[in-house]
Amino acid sequence: MEIGRLSMSAKFCKEIAELYEQEQNLEKAMVYYDKAADLYQGEESISNANQCRLKIAEHVAEMRQYQKAIEIFEDIAKQALSNNLLKFGVRGHLLNAGICQLCKGDDVAITNALEKYQDLDPTFAGTREYKLLADLTASIEEEDVTKFTDAIKEFDSMTKLDAWKTTLLLRVKDLLKAKEMEEDDLT
Repeated sequence: MEIGRLSMSAKFCKEIAELYEQEQNLEKAMVYYDKAADLYQGEESISNANQCRLKIAEHVAEMRQYQKAIEIFEDIAKQALSNNLLKFGVRGHLLNAGICQLCKGDDVAITNALEKYQDLDPTFAGTREYKLLADLTASIEEEDVTKFTDAIKEFDSMTKLDAWKTTLLLRVKDLLKAKEMEEDDLT
């Protein structure tokens, strides 16, 4: 960095972050991903910077810091909308943000988020990702675990969910089951 080789410094920071990630030291991995993102941003390598930021978002979500993850996913989605080459990734970023919204367990927040995402990208409402989030939201409002599971199965049959999404959706399902048990206890 001292001799002005920022892109090389960014690459090394990213590699260090990946090593910490392999050791399951997410805190230190995020520190180095953040440094790499800043350096890439300084070199105007937005794509590489966003890759690092996406890693940070995934890790903070794993650590149950959902709001921070949502902010990162939404910000990257907004940036991608203004770039024709990156537009195809917007729905994935919005899906990730929506899943984090579901993890927060706030029915109103996810409904508001879906409206916000439609305003952000009018084509999002016609995607399978939107349909998944809408179906999951409806199943949570109805407190219907079966409907929740069916929506995930339907989506997964066409587009395989990665381990990160699966982990977070299992957390949401557990919240939903707990709500259902609580309702059963009251009756």
